Amino acid sequence: MTQADEVRLSRPVLVVPVGSWEQHGPHLPFDTDTRIALELSQRLTTLRSQTYLSPPLTITASGEHSGFSGTLSIGTETTTSMLIEIVRSATWCRGVIFVNGHGGNSQAIQAAKKILDHDQQNVLFWSPSGASDTDTHAGHAETSVMLALSPFDVDMTLAESGNTQPLSQIIDALRTGGIRSVSQNGVLGDPTRATASDGFSLLDKWTHDLVADFDHWNS
Repeated sequence: MTQADEVRLSRPVLVVPVGSWEQHGPHLPFDTDTRIALELSQRLTTLRSQTYLSPPLTITASGEHSGFSGTLSIGTETTTSMLIEIVRSATWCRGVIFVNGHGGNSQAIQAAKKILDHDQQNVLFWSPSGASDTDTHAGHAETSVMLALSPFDVDMTLAESGNTQPLSQIIDALRTGGIRSVSQNGVLGDPTRATASDGFSLLDKWTHDLVADFDHWNS
């Protein structure tokens, strides 16, 4: 190992939770994505040394939820710029990993990755794998995870099924008309049978996947 390698490895990896502030049906809090991203990021920094946890990004690209009161969004372009500038400013670390909890950030992530790869920045964008193509927002998976993390912030008396069609069948309508055009209650999936036990299992699976991907990237 060269001296340059030793210096690089002595610097921390910055772990940035990426969330959102948007409706999650009538039963979940607006910061659901942020809480999930933060939990996974905290697990990673606990399990791996020389990692530094940043404050979470709490308002990102949520324009598809603008039909619901309470949602806040800074748009895809601004989110892209924010991701890029965070990496460019983190010259004191050997790399940056963004742990993303919001699917609506995918376009911003793709755009930021293209530029950061061109800049030869050491960055990893990571998102948990979806439970299923019919359970993508405020459904069984997210509700179960929130029951595990913060049960008193989940009102299961208000939980109701939303649009359970595969995302591939409604994605075009969603992109042009937003979530409201495909789901009046803002739910894509069925949260009514969610359990904390399922939530803990999902968190453990996602943690395993995150750590494995981190180790591969950081090797």
